[in-house]
Amino acid sequence: MELGICTFVDIAHDQATGRQAGAARRIREAIEEIALADQVGLDVFGIGEHHRADYLASAPAIILAAAAERTRRIRLTSAVTVLSSDDPVRVFQNFATLDMLFGGRAEIMAGRGSFIESFPLFGYALDDYDALFGEKIDLLLKIRDNERVTWSGQLRAPLNNLPVYPRPVQNSLPIWIAVGGNPPSVVRAATLGLPMAVAIIGGEPERFAPFVQLYRVTALRARLRISTRTRALVHRSSLLHKAPTPNHAPELSLIRLEPTSLLLPGPWYPASVRPA
Repeated sequence: MELGICTFVDIAHDQATGRQAGAARRIREAIEEIALADQVGLDVFGIGEHHRADYLASAPAIILAAAAERTRRIRLTSAVTVLSSDDPVRVFQNFATLDMLFGGRAEIMAGRGSFIESFPLFGYALDDYDALFGEKIDLLLKIRDNERVTWSGQLRAPLNNLPVYPRPVQNSLPIWIAVGGNPPSVVRAATLGLPMAVAIIGGEPERFAPFVQLYRVTALRARLRISTRTRALVHRSSLLHKAPTPNHAPELSLIRLEPTSLLLPGPWYPASVRPA
């Protein structure tokens, strides 16, 4: 069994002024939380990307980098990186750099994004919501697996035998696909042979067992070998605990499940949410 924590680095607002209350202090507290998680022996800490007034983690890689010298063994990951509105080259470079700082403990959890504020912010059309992710996860995997990359798509400039540096300490930087309540996204994760995190806005873990089954069946039919290093994540108020199965997960939990992951945010959703 493993234990871990993930956070969006949420922050309270002053009811009178509407301003963030102690944003700089809250960022420093997040670093202390990561350091403490490492000291007490937790296995993973994740920072989720958001671009909203109530969350401070618009640049998870920078927050994780600040914790690099404060930790020794805990694995550090995005939870998630909104890959659709980011650039795969830069994402890889950031996390490869983190992997060197961490001594081989960095991971990427990539998703299309349930919160959609990053799309207009970075100049992307929501009409390309799925196509952007499809192209960018393809490029990110090519970069991970090849030092020099030749690639072309419709929504990003091509690469023609270009090298991407730095390279990570790990031979293959771990990349997870985070999906929401969208079966085609589950099929994509299985078809690519990547570990999967199912991000469900509300609901109990056992309700989402069909996503796990779909993932397994898709991989089996395609005769693909899916990852043996897998997680099931249940997100409640940023506290996560791993347990053997969804049925054994407490209210605040991160559970382990073979061979997939479930990331289940709390029982609420903002107006800007869409299925990932």
